Amino acid sequence: MSSHNANAPYYFVPNPSKWPVLAGAALLVTMAGASAWVNDISWGQYVNYAGLAAFLVVLYKWFGEAIAESEGGKYSKRIDVSYRWSMSWFIFSEVMFFAAFFGALFYARSVSMPWLADLDHKLLWPDFSGHWGGVGPGAAASPVEPFTTMGPFWIPTINTMLLLASGVTLTISHHALRENKRGPTAFWLAATVLLGAVFMGFQAYEYMHAYSDLNLKLTSGIYGSTFYLLTGFHGFHVTLGAIMLAVVLYRVMKGHFTADQHFGFEGAAWYWHFVDVVWLGLYVVVYWM
Repeated sequence: MSSHNANAPYYFVPNPSKWPVLAGAALLVTMAGASAWVNDISWGQYVNYAGLAAFLVVLYKWFGEAIAESEGGKYSKRIDVSYRWSMSWFIFSEVMFFAAFFGALFYARSVSMPWLADLDHKLLWPDFSGHWGGVGPGAAASPVEPFTTMGPFWIPTINTMLLLASGVTLTISHHALRENKRGPTAFWLAATVLLGAVFMGFQAYEYMHAYSDLNLKLTSGIYGSTFYLLTGFHGFHVTLGAIMLAVVLYRVMKGHFTADQHFGFEGAAWYWHFVDVVWLGLYVVVYWM
């Protein structure tokens, strides 16, 4: 947000925008293509890619328009407060999103499996032993192919250190921006983006290892589905966070933001720290327990 108009008494109301409608249309095309793709319809993949590309173009234009309004001095502190509340509620919705998957993992592991393995349900699945992850006696009775569970060493532990380090580098960058030191701000922010990219590379390697060496797939029972949904959605959020920080880095290098007005930076930083916290819970619950 531009600082020279921060104390303006009015609340800026933008003109009617075409971007929400275009974004909705692009998402509709994207999901229609995805639905056709998973049902083995030949044109589904191409329609999905076209819709996704259109959505990215819309986001680029839409965010560019908002950035131009900010740098043009149209945003006041009232807009800043509005953005802060909006980002806070967005992150809260993301907390609830992950809470649903953590809740599914808890229910499957601590409620459903003991319930299916007790004496009252032996008629339903006589050989089922209730071992989480298909490990131990009775695992062969599972209808899925045998697989090996994913432990915490070494890729998940390395990824944990990478994300913790990225939180530190991002905080250093933020403090540098507050001191109006653009060189250190850009350097440490670039280091944060790099650490996020390395994290994503390690996760891609982990998935290849899980599929080829451990036979752990999305279809590997409740363990496989919860493992890939939790880690996969988290990886998707890391990717989004890294893109957000890369855009912020570009804006820093272009001379945007001031020491006092830089919510674009802060909003992306909030999101990144949220991603870090989610990973810590995921690392303990999925890989260690």
